Amino acid sequence: MTAAPALWLPGPGGALRAHEPCAEPLAVRPGTPLTSRTVLAAAHVVADPFADVSPGSPAAVDWDATLAFRRHLWSHGLGVAEAMDTAQRGAGLDWAGAAELIRRSAAEARAVGGRIACGVGTDQLTAGAAGQPGRGAAGRPTGGTLTDIRAAYEEQLALVEESGAQAVLMASRALASAATGPDDYHEVYGHLLRQAAEPVILHWLGPMFDPALTGYWGSAGLDAATDTFLEIIAAHPDKVDGVKISLLDAGRETELRRRLPHGVRCYTGDDFHYPELIAGDERGFSHALLGIFDPLAPLAAEAVRVLDTGDTEGFRRLLDPTVELSRHLFRAPTRFYKTGVVFLAWLAGHQSHFTMIGGLQSARSLPHLARAYELADGLGLFPDPKLAADRMRTFLALHGVTR
Repeated sequence: MTAAPALWLPGPGGALRAHEPCAEPLAVRPGTPLTSRTVLAAAHVVADPFADVSPGSPAAVDWDATLAFRRHLWSHGLGVAEAMDTAQRGAGLDWAGAAELIRRSAAEARAVGGRIACGVGTDQLTAGAAGQPGRGAAGRPTGGTLTDIRAAYEEQLALVEESGAQAVLMASRALASAATGPDDYHEVYGHLLRQAAEPVILHWLGPMFDPALTGYWGSAGLDAATDTFLEIIAAHPDKVDGVKISLLDAGRETELRRRLPHGVRCYTGDDFHYPELIAGDERGFSHALLGIFDPLAPLAAEAVRVLDTGDTEGFRRLLDPTVELSRHLFRAPTRFYKTGVVFLAWLAGHQSHFTMIGGLQSARSLPHLARAYELADGLGLFPDPKLAADRMRTFLALHGVTR
């Protein structure tokens, strides 16, 4: 494969630097199913660039491209975590759009034999501009009473279960606003777990991903919040398949993992420390439910297959170099990581455009996206490096880089 000509990429200060595009992609192809870890990639949605939408309009999704990307993830042995924040849930994709996404993806999963878990939340209750909850007089998100919140969760849980997918009980902005303390979380989650038909995944999403979730589980302090979280799990261990922890704190996740009841899995959502958490230690390990595994799918799957053989060092050799890219995509404000994920999907040829629901393609700067390209290219992530370089060159030209 012939290497593309050098690209001139802008840095944070505006100065241009030369980058020689990768000549050959990483040689990774679909392989055997993963055995030692359960791994789900939180998948992005592909917007319809031809839809005539305006700010505040319902999301317009390119369903063919969106489902094709999920088939790509399944082909590498990964499961799909659907309708999570990576899919712009709560950031332009409303409940009506998420419900359609769940139905379509669950049907596709059945057709190809892929694993799927889908987010269950309360976003029917939020109001306001796309991506923003409603605001009350005190500036907190609004969303009704605890009874309203429980009913919203129940509606979504029923749809996910009817679709044949596993449920992921997501953190609720409305509950964070309405709850007065830990007892309210015990009441709402206890009710949902008692009526769930199958074991669910509980999701603890930290405020770095969504500031409206500050103080979740009824406490501003993480130690007290962790105790409440574990108490809820301990009261219903047969209804909790696992927990997804997205706090970007490896030490806290490891400590919490060791305190889980026997048989309850920990799914890391830590996009800063995932190699060490998945590798684990003499006292256990984490499975994975990660947004970064959207762009890393082939490489991540290959790394876990190496881990399946017991070769932890080989696993780390493959996955450790990806952390710099992940930390870059998830840098503060972390909630805008999705822009970089979709940008890389466009460069990789998984979609024909760089357009996002709600116009979020504008949420990251040119230097940020240029660095994302440089790091991904250095890892050999693009199946067609020349296509990626050509698209990057076009993108740079649109932003005034003509060198």
